[in-house]
Amino acid sequence: MKETKKNSNKAMLYSLIPGLGQFYNQQKFKGMLFLILTLAFVCELLLFGGSALGGFITLGTVPMEDHSMFLMIQGTLQLLVTMIFIGFYFINLKDAKQVAEDWNQGKTVHTTTKAILANLFDQGFPYLLTFPAYILMIFIIVFPVLVTVFMAFTNYDFYHIPPAQLIDWVGFKNFFSIFFLSSYRATFSSVFWWTLIWTICASTLQICLGIMTAMIANQSFIKGKRVFGVIFLLPWAVPAFITIMSFSNIFNDSAGAINTQVIPFLNHIPFFDIPSIAWKTDPFWTKTAIILIQGWLGFPYIYVMVTGILQSIPGELYEAAKIDGANALQRFRQITLPMILLVAAPIFVTQYTGNFNNFSMIYLFNNGGPGSVGGGAGSTDILISWIYKLTTGNSPQYSVAAAVTLLISAIVIGVSLLVFKQTKAFSLED
Repeated sequence: MKETKKNSNKAMLYSLIPGLGQFYNQQKFKGMLFLILTLAFVCELLLFGGSALGGFITLGTVPMEDHSMFLMIQGTLQLLVTMIFIGFYFINLKDAKQVAEDWNQGKTVHTTTKAILANLFDQGFPYLLTFPAYILMIFIIVFPVLVTVFMAFTNYDFYHIPPAQLIDWVGFKNFFSIFFLSSYRATFSSVFWWTLIWTICASTLQICLGIMTAMIANQSFIKGKRVFGVIFLLPWAVPAFITIMSFSNIFNDSAGAINTQVIPFLNHIPFFDIPSIAWKTDPFWTKTAIILIQGWLGFPYIYVMVTGILQSIPGELYEAAKIDGANALQRFRQITLPMILLVAAPIFVTQYTGNFNNFSMIYLFNNGGPGSVGGGAGSTDILISWIYKLTTGNSPQYSVAAAVTLLISAIVIGVSLLVFKQTKAFSLED
């Protein structure tokens, strides 16, 4: 059943009340569904949502009766539900207008319930399949992220722990403190720059080791490649937790194997006179140790990946390069390295971003020590381990920790997007 004309603007105008535009387009089933969803949202808003939004704005008015964090969580959930409905509302407007235009252009418009459902399963099956995943993602990923974002704009700390005390909105005060308050500024600056040094050195070391071992093991004259492969994979096979704790004992200043066995053995060799090293009590040597350990832990993954890439490079390229007079270094720079970067650039980026937030290495080796740089941070703490201490110390600073978390996220996301764009890591072009 078709009409000669439908006014698309009138259909969209009717859809200011969701469902009426669909009724105008003679899609009664769709109109009823849209109207029911709208009424359900309105009822939810009147019964629960309005008070949740009000509590989100005030974060409570009576201590011991109002729990500010619960109010923030409930308000955040309501904001998500409201945003989902707003998205649905605009889809409803667009749908009414588009269907009316389809009427005018003589296209097939499904008006019966059976036809609408059949078309939905036929044309919209991918959307039906992924819709539950998107909803789940909103409430599992987006929801906690939003709570963290909102927490960064409050005074949630040791002196404001609900329900005994209420939490208040303080705007950008926490960010101002991080950058301008002397105690936090000095700590943030120290921890931030060490985080960058740690990330660059540790990640570059494991990538270089992985590429180097893969290059060596991939040479045609190497015998027993499977044995080397098994040996190189051992650091990856053993759980990192066990490896880090083992290295923590090995690097112990007084009883560790490095100072009690390795260094004395080396000192028996002529020209060697190495004193015992304060691996866990001197910040410089502690930083050196964790960088070396991370290189050991991280290179096997790079080795496996690069090995696969090397085996896919046509041998004819190297033969042609040899004929042109290219030496081994030139062949590596002009053929091998570009091919590795072409395939592995996104993985290399994740190595850097992963180490930027590598909590386990810092915490398990020496708990961020030795010493302190103020603000509850140790000399080897990176931003993520400092956040942990801010939230678990004797005087927790939850709001400041949330603010630092947002800064970390901004840095990681910004750098990752920049690198991906520059390297064209996700480009489908040849």
